[in-house]
Amino acid sequence: MTDGKTVSVAGKPALRDVGAGRRDPVRILQDLIRFDTTNPPGNESDCVRYLAALLADAGIAGELIGKDERRLNLVARLPGRGEAPPILLYGHADVVPADPAGWRFPPFSGELAEACVWGRGALDMKGAVAMMASALLEAAASGTPPAGDVLLAFVADEEDCGDFGSRYLVEERPELFAGIRHAIGEIGGFNLRLAGKEFYPVMVAEKQRCGLRARWRGPSGHGSMPARGSAAAKLGKALAVLDRRRLPVHATEPARLMIEALARGIGGAQGLMLRALLAPALSNGILDLMGASGKFFEPILRNTVNATVLRAGAKINVVPGEAMADFDARILPGYGVAELLSELRATLAAGEAEEPELEVLFFDEGPAAPDLSLFGLLSDILTEAVPDGLPVPFMVSGVTDARFFSRLGIQTYGFTPMRLPPEVDFSRLIHGTDERVPVEALGFGARALGELIARYRG
Repeated sequence: MTDGKTVSVAGKPALRDVGAGRRDPVRILQDLIRFDTTNPPGNESDCVRYLAALLADAGIAGELIGKDERRLNLVARLPGRGEAPPILLYGHADVVPADPAGWRFPPFSGELAEACVWGRGALDMKGAVAMMASALLEAAASGTPPAGDVLLAFVADEEDCGDFGSRYLVEERPELFAGIRHAIGEIGGFNLRLAGKEFYPVMVAEKQRCGLRARWRGPSGHGSMPARGSAAAKLGKALAVLDRRRLPVHATEPARLMIEALARGIGGAQGLMLRALLAPALSNGILDLMGASGKFFEPILRNTVNATVLRAGAKINVVPGEAMADFDARILPGYGVAELLSELRATLAAGEAEEPELEVLFFDEGPAAPDLSLFGLLSDILTEAVPDGLPVPFMVSGVTDARFFSRLGIQTYGFTPMRLPPEVDFSRLIHGTDERVPVEALGFGARALGELIARYRG
């Protein structure tokens, strides 16, 4: 299965019940975690094959697709009644590295303890895939086909560039996703506590990923001689300027939707302060007043650059004539590389740092504005499950595979509902030590996704 070849995973002649135990999201998640799919290198295929076989046993046929036999993707389809367009549920099989040191349970054990499933990927995002698969299996077992087809894609390589996963599927097999307008993916649907209220952010937009390389030049020479104006010094001054100065504020539509919804939910003086974040002249001062909580809002209000890789010199007694920094840049929806470069140059100039030579390494363009046509149904499902919960549209400061599916006109909603207790902090545990998810949260999410499958009408 190399060079874009595929293999079908045949379903049974008719849908059949694989048994309640095998539909349990807890059991599915434990099994998924036990496949070490650390990326790099990924090696997602065995994990993907496991899910494909589970679905095939229930009569849900699929295809294993990939350009590398070690990094396959699954696209499975539960046929509907033809009364609604298809909907896509998708998630990734790969996970970030996990050093066993410091973990209470081995990170690929899938241990069930303290009413939680432990392991790398429990939150990001094998837990969500387990909920999706469970909901799909329950729908198949119900004997009542959904209004439209439901696709489940289990993909490789999200934690890197998507070259073996969603990007590959979108570029090489776009016909698989014909007619799809809405998709469910990461990141959202979990509870967020602010000002005594319980919010449920549903991701409707994300920033755009861009890689930059900056290069400064200066005199080289012997390490014993004083070096003024060296390339390394220029790099250092530029980083110091970016540490002190922020790029400009932009109140984009996704940011406005999110902040205004939170402000309405919170109300009072705190709500007014949140709304004031949308006024560029006030934003920075309010962010400073907010302290640590301001870090949640700052990246959705501006383009950002962070130096992540630095290079200068190869020998201790030689002053290098060149210094480089690679920047992880995240660009707001509706903005592009040209605006980012202009802002970066202006910020460096304002701090009297020398402008570097700038090279764009990559840019994954995303949609400028979200389609909120499914948000109402998702909100209804959440508020029926948690009457005091407040669903809000959310823009994530990172990127997901949504950027690839958007090229096909598909709007992704980050909707993998989990009602988490305070001790299970999503933002701290995702990619962190002792990643885990409560059993109750998995059941909550599987039920919510089941409601979506049953009620989706396009």
